[in-house]
Amino acid sequence: MNELNRRQIIRGTVGGLMLAWSGKAPAQITRDARRPTLQQGVATGDLSTRGTLVWSRADRPSKMHVSWSTHSDHRAPYRVVGPDALSVRDYTAVLGLVDLPPNRDIFYRIRFEDLSTGALSAPVNGRFHTPCPQGNRTIKFAWSGDIGGQGFGINPTIGGMKIFDAIASANPDFFLNCGDVVYADAPLRARKTIGPNKVWHNLVIPEKMKVAETTDEFRAQFKYNLLDQHLRTLNAQVPTTFLWDDHETKNNWWPGRILSDRRYTERRCDLLAARAKNAFFEFCPIARNHEQPGRIYRHLPYGSLLDVFTLDSRSYRSPNSRNRQDQIGSQTHFFGPAQSSWLCASLKKSRAVWKVIVCPQPIGLQIAHGGTDYDGISNGLMGRPRGREKEFARILSFIREHKIKNIVWVTADVHYAAAHHYSPQRSRFKDFDPFWEFLAGPLNAGTFGPNPLDPTFGPKVEFLSIPNNLRPGRSPLSGMQFFGTGEIDPQNKRFTVSLHDLTGRILWSTQLDAHPS
Repeated sequence: MNELNRRQIIRGTVGGLMLAWSGKAPAQITRDARRPTLQQGVATGDLSTRGTLVWSRADRPSKMHVSWSTHSDHRAPYRVVGPDALSVRDYTAVLGLVDLPPNRDIFYRIRFEDLSTGALSAPVNGRFHTPCPQGNRTIKFAWSGDIGGQGFGINPTIGGMKIFDAIASANPDFFLNCGDVVYADAPLRARKTIGPNKVWHNLVIPEKMKVAETTDEFRAQFKYNLLDQHLRTLNAQVPTTFLWDDHETKNNWWPGRILSDRRYTERRCDLLAARAKNAFFEFCPIARNHEQPGRIYRHLPYGSLLDVFTLDSRSYRSPNSRNRQDQIGSQTHFFGPAQSSWLCASLKKSRAVWKVIVCPQPIGLQIAHGGTDYDGISNGLMGRPRGREKEFARILSFIREHKIKNIVWVTADVHYAAAHHYSPQRSRFKDFDPFWEFLAGPLNAGTFGPNPLDPTFGPKVEFLSIPNNLRPGRSPLSGMQFFGTGEIDPQNKRFTVSLHDLTGRILWSTQLDAHPS
């Protein structure tokens, strides 16, 4: 079985048994010095019709306690005993909640009970709204990526990472973090000169002043981001679905790569990535696959209107190269055979009106690696698909052959926002149906681009959020930080996509009509 079911959420995610009851909570000890604390706040993740995950972190060995109610005053709560938060997981804990009432606001509280003294922490509150399986309620989501890149961390002089307030104000049902959740390879300094008489100020911690190599250093990347109050507030209000890309480990890494970067004493990317993934799963509430606990690609159903498919374009790829091989094989992987087959089979099985595919990297942009190689799907050549493009072409051909309709791709990675329309009428490769891809980002990083288009799949830029002559690496002070939203109307099934700036202002929007399946 490839997807999490109810039993897997209970057993596989939390490492313990979930029990629900309406009885009394554990005894409180109220002296603050003896209480555990939840310095990183609370979060929910991977919300779907199957349930959701609730997450937090204690500061000592503790047991997690969760209560939830459909009432804002938290009356008549259900209480759930969670797992132990121990040093082996850096005191993080995650718990699966299932059998939640559909289409309801859920108000939850998390506390930790000190395993030595019984002292109970003060509660930290959060909320979310459960999906409506019948599809008679509007669905809205947001997406973006890239936090902390190019030396731009939490700037206390401007109040931190305020884009998360704008995302929360958009009131999405969930947020898709498309990757580069942290920049483990980008050390921070307290001051960064960004122009004549202009300085960017960073909040810094010791672990962020060097590249991450140890498990604790990778953990610190996530703890650093959670120093930002705006991010903690978003986490408490909006469930997040996390992907990863390269900067959670090292820029442009692939399995088997050996670094030549002198900043690293450990240069094996396989070992660095294993430590990075360990921290990623500890600090991001992600539904575990029972047969493959470390798998990141997954399917999240939201009812009859929407299925979301998240991809992993980093863990199974071939080495970066000129990307111009004529034969598909082990040197042309991007998603890899198993993930590609899973995606095709899952799309074919889906009965939702809209299928949103969340990919950490854009399809039709040239993403360079060095002077001649490529880190993405594209290779800069016109004509038939070659290299990694061949794997993607097979997916597109499968979609067309099986008449799978209403597919939208969303992504981040390239540090600007754009809308791309792909059509076989503009391509020599004809075996696919037209589709849209929407880009948004960064959340808090340098602004770059625009990247050159690759003509293989006939892309056309319908919107670009930055000038073509942008000076690369512009700081967040320039205001060019972006996120996107998607909204599905339950009455006419129309899908509205909007691209927003740092303040939440809509820069561009389009409406997509659903085709009959």
